Amino acid sequence: MTESMAAKDGRQSLTKQDVTNAVESFIELYKQLVLEQNFKGYDTKLLTQDLRFIDAEPSGSSSWEMAADETWCNMNGVLHGGAYGVIFDMCTAITMQTISRPGYWEFLAGVTRTLNISYLKAIPLGTTIRINCQVEQHGKTMALISGYIESLDGKVKYATAEHHKVHVPADPGLASRLEALKLARRRERLKL
Repeated sequence: MTESMAAKDGRQSLTKQDVTNAVESFIELYKQLVLEQNFKGYDTKLLTQDLRFIDAEPSGSSSWEMAADETWCNMNGVLHGGAYGVIFDMCTAITMQTISRPGYWEFLAGVTRTLNISYLKAIPLGTTIRINCQVEQHGKTMALISGYIESLDGKVKYATAEHHKVHVPADPGLASRLEALKLARRRERLKL
């Protein structure tokens, strides 16, 4: 976010540490909820075991890594087309944490309207991939996040995605827990 954008909406510019903290806090809360609720949903393994958060930027971007293990591959030994969908959906949705603030795109305060994926090249079983996401536009009711999956060296692009989200209010209790985690992490960081 530019300084002029921050001044326009009355909030201070976010730092790299702020957005990194926001994404890490989201992941921490998600893992807590999985344990508390004994949740075994479709995205549980992805977010608690396989997906590794790498980086986030105040410009609204994030990057992730994961290995294409048997869970995500089909009998042909390549990443299943449906796996691309859940990977892109979760990585782009969590990237919204880089622009989130109380009352604005909190926790998982949105649902997918469309998720368009272009499959460019098969991802073989055992390949470690990088997922890069960017919030392209966001407003009170709609957001657009783009993403692409590439090889770790950046030489092969496997797929691209365009994710349109529609805002729905977040569960207030979960939004509060997420803000409390962010604050606790920020305080801990300031002590160091």
